[in-house]
Amino acid sequence: MTTVLGCIADDFTGACDLAGLLARSGVKVNLRMGVPDGPTDDVAAFEVIALKCRTAPVDIAVAECRAALEWLKKAGADRFFWKYCSTFDSTPTGNIGPVAEALMADLGAKQTIYCPAFPENDRSIFMGNLFVGEQPLAESPMKDHPLTPMRDSNLMRLLAPQTTAPVGLANRLCVAKGAEALQARLKDLRKDGFVHVVVDAVADDDLKTIAKACCDMPLMTGGSAVAMPLPALYMAQGLLNETEQKMSVPQVGTGAIVLSGSCSAMTRAQVAKYSAKAPSYRLDPLDLSNDGVQKVRKWLAALPVTAAPMIYATAEPDAVRRAQDQLGVARAGEIVEQALAVLALDAKAHGAGRFVVAGGETSGAVAKALGVTQMTIGPEIAPGVPWGFSHSDGADIALALKSGNFGKETFFTDALAVLES
Repeated sequence: MTTVLGCIADDFTGACDLAGLLARSGVKVNLRMGVPDGPTDDVAAFEVIALKCRTAPVDIAVAECRAALEWLKKAGADRFFWKYCSTFDSTPTGNIGPVAEALMADLGAKQTIYCPAFPENDRSIFMGNLFVGEQPLAESPMKDHPLTPMRDSNLMRLLAPQTTAPVGLANRLCVAKGAEALQARLKDLRKDGFVHVVVDAVADDDLKTIAKACCDMPLMTGGSAVAMPLPALYMAQGLLNETEQKMSVPQVGTGAIVLSGSCSAMTRAQVAKYSAKAPSYRLDPLDLSNDGVQKVRKWLAALPVTAAPMIYATAEPDAVRRAQDQLGVARAGEIVEQALAVLALDAKAHGAGRFVVAGGETSGAVAKALGVTQMTIGPEIAPGVPWGFSHSDGADIALALKSGNFGKETFFTDALAVLES
């Protein structure tokens, strides 16, 4: 088999989000952690490469994404998707635009779209402005994100400083007229020099229209949801067939652990809900800086693996800022990631085979510590969050890598229940 669609995601949870939505089609999806070193054998119709480049320096992010593109080309892909967060997490010097331009240059693409909408998770775009539920992005909890505070809701204004060519808009009125009208709008914008085009979407039907209009583009960009209609379109084009089988769920150890580094509003609610029913330990970056991780390691070692404990650094924005003020933004995050990576290894040594992880940076650190380089995508827990199955030092393990704002308040309990059903 050759790869039909090659995808590059800017963090690990975002990659899981995309892979999970593509897997709804029943077609096998491989998720690879980092650019693979080896050959392109045993590829799936949908290959997703998870990078950790959302907040990396631009030159590093661009280089990693171009390397991923080259591997996906060798796997047979001739259509590509650049995936970033549905809240457009970035800064004026961020990576969304520069990576898109670099990939376009390598592919000879004359135009691409930007559509981070995910209506199923309350992310919508109207007249170029991104909404989280009924709140404009800049009024949502994302305004307090510790790494990428979003202080503007207008995607054209956010994207313009990151690109060398003009940014245009295909608004909801155009999308509502159907795929042909959208294609005509994109063609007109291209004639006028608009290489980058933000496309409105407020409902799932809008995503179907956008995917139909753009599925033959060499490169599409956006959140995961706009890629969700692509498998059906590829089947209609004869690029996929119905004989692809869903994967079988392997048996993994019953021991489990929840690890949370995300400080999003939803994750804070999820942590509060789960801590009421399971053994829980809160990490403080300042304490970790002074005393290390030994105290929590002893706490974890004293628990049975069946207790499914939670260890978290999730905190309110004021507490996060206090730690960042004393340690620096990067160092505060690194201390937490390093601690959770060590604790993941401890949990595995104690018999845990199921890992529920909240936060993109945390997920990357945990997956790396466990030696996970590839996952096969399994059942979905919540929109955009599937279980993935892999191996760690010869043992079968399951990982649920959750983006901060995804899932209901009961997510951690829901995740563990999926593998028990």
